[in-house]
Amino acid sequence: MTTHATRTELQVNRRTFGDTRLVTTPLAELADGQVRIEIERYALTANNITYAQFGDMLAYWDFYPVFGDDRPTWGHVPCMGWGRVVGSNVDGIAAGERYYGWWPMATSIDIAATPTGEGFRDDGAHRAPHAPAYRAFQRTDRDPMYTTADDEPRHSLLRGLFLTGFLAEAFFDSNDQFGAEQTLVLSASSKTAIAYADCAHRRGAVRVVGLTSAGNVDFVRGLGCYDDVLTYDDVDQVALVSSTIVDMAGAGAVVAALHARLGDRIGHSMVVGKSHHDAPPVAVEAGPTPAMFFAPGEIQTRLKEWGADGYRARVVDALGAFIVGSHDWLHLSHHLGTDEAAAAWAAVYGGAVAPSDGVIVSLHAAD
Repeated sequence: MTTHATRTELQVNRRTFGDTRLVTTPLAELADGQVRIEIERYALTANNITYAQFGDMLAYWDFYPVFGDDRPTWGHVPCMGWGRVVGSNVDGIAAGERYYGWWPMATSIDIAATPTGEGFRDDGAHRAPHAPAYRAFQRTDRDPMYTTADDEPRHSLLRGLFLTGFLAEAFFDSNDQFGAEQTLVLSASSKTAIAYADCAHRRGAVRVVGLTSAGNVDFVRGLGCYDDVLTYDDVDQVALVSSTIVDMAGAGAVVAALHARLGDRIGHSMVVGKSHHDAPPVAVEAGPTPAMFFAPGEIQTRLKEWGADGYRARVVDALGAFIVGSHDWLHLSHHLGTDEAAAAWAAVYGGAVAPSDGVIVSLHAAD
């Protein structure tokens, strides 16, 4: 990969998320206290669509804001992946170092960086209000979660999603599963849902039931981490026992139907994502009010309960096992160059990517 004199960004329309544009600008002189990162590759999943959906509520648009008159209309959706330092005006950060973290969909980015023990922290004024997990970048040779170079694409795709699923499952465990005999996982084919189900299955405290579209039933059953798999039309077959709900889909009608069927048998109803981004909201009229789950906040809870070393050990072990297991069901596709990057966003947004496909993108064309 060569260093360029311009920066190209793939920006998303903040009102109609299916619309994108490519913007190329000359690179300015690197300021004091900043590093320039060339973004090697990043992953795209339905979770990135969720970031756009909740961009205003959870300030995802502010990770890498578009400045000027275009800011109300266009924005950067953050994605997980790897970048390489190509310029540095920060002591302790050198050209050639590689980092894992959140990036914009762009060829490069300049960051006001402060070195840390495992990498650096983004201390730009626009990042100050965000949770520490969103501001941290892990240097590859100091990254406790790193496995192999061959698995870097899988980490881009799965690490952040796995942590969300892992932390959501830990939340239920810390609350004695809210007395539930079963947990119902919507959008069961999504990678975050698979991570949650994998953790819950390994713990074995509740029966894990996945709900998915008819076309994904065979894939979800083949994963082996769900005790049963139903379609969204099978709500009337859900067992009338104490339950929890983990909604990765944002499918309002399905959630409302589950609440109507189970009512006060629901101990907790968790909202994690919105993979069904075009599903209209539907009021829940029975059982508890669905509650949004915020993974960075849960990290702080786990750190207090387990300690930093305990948290790290649990995450490293669980993520390592999940990455290894993903070789059985997750196949990678690579999309290089600006046109393919835009097409990849359109495919993910349009729901045209199979759950077994992992989309890896770089705005850089192949060398």
